[in-house]
Amino acid sequence: MEASELLKKVRKIEIKTRGLSNQVFTGEYHSAFKGKGMAFSEVREYQHGDDVRTIDWNVTARFNTPYIKVFEEERELTVMLIVDISGSESFGTKVQLKQEMITEICAVLAFSAIQNNDKIGVIFFSDKVEKFIPPKKGKSHILRIIRELLDFEPENKTTKISKALEFFVNVVKKRSIAFVISDFIDEGFETQLKLAKRKHDVVALKIYDEREMTLPNVGLVKFSDSETGELKWVDTADRGTREAFAKRANETAEKLELIFRKSGVDFAAINTNESFVKPLMNLFKKR
Repeated sequence: MEASELLKKVRKIEIKTRGLSNQVFTGEYHSAFKGKGMAFSEVREYQHGDDVRTIDWNVTARFNTPYIKVFEEERELTVMLIVDISGSESFGTKVQLKQEMITEICAVLAFSAIQNNDKIGVIFFSDKVEKFIPPKKGKSHILRIIRELLDFEPENKTTKISKALEFFVNVVKKRSIAFVISDFIDEGFETQLKLAKRKHDVVALKIYDEREMTLPNVGLVKFSDSETGELKWVDTADRGTREAFAKRANETAEKLELIFRKSGVDFAAINTNESFVKPLMNLFKKR
């Protein structure tokens, strides 16, 4: 992509997503994702109604009057975006591609994070970790993330979520909020998901297109697998074929939801044909 075209796209996404973050998401984000633990702030004189368990006996003895310890929430967080950039993310049939929606969601989350003075980092993955951007603060850092989301070309097209989660657990030592953003067209990542959840606060955002759930009746169609390149003819005029496709898609979605629930992972399913605002807001409020 030409530099001038890339800058225009970055600016367009910044204007849209920063506005959404400021007007809609920042308050909900702050409420949904809190710092862990309490940090000592100061001591002050005891006042009627204070918890006696917070009395600082050393200071009290020194000044011969009761003082208490004041604690405040450790607000600063580290947010990691674990982003699927495999071949299947370049699919979309109506409003936008999955990849385009993922970029906007990542930008909104990033701007919400810096509004709360949180650090944010990114892991791009296919069937391997393609790129790691360590957590930092600041607008320039977020604009770099958006540029990478728009312009990064992965080496591989297939998906291996377990590889990304394993890398995340091994590299990011501080407890973090991790958004795994993918269509989750993959298997065998349950164990790594559970391990990540033990150490971090993990949230799954499943991005899907409605044509991955139902087939339209448009006759004989040649389908291409965007990750393997495999071609296959499908007779969409056949009712049995359409019903079998929908049944399998629903069973896969239910299985994935069960995996998230068993792993204790909060999740939202977001359709590329609709706005992501409502599903994200519902997720934040549920927390």
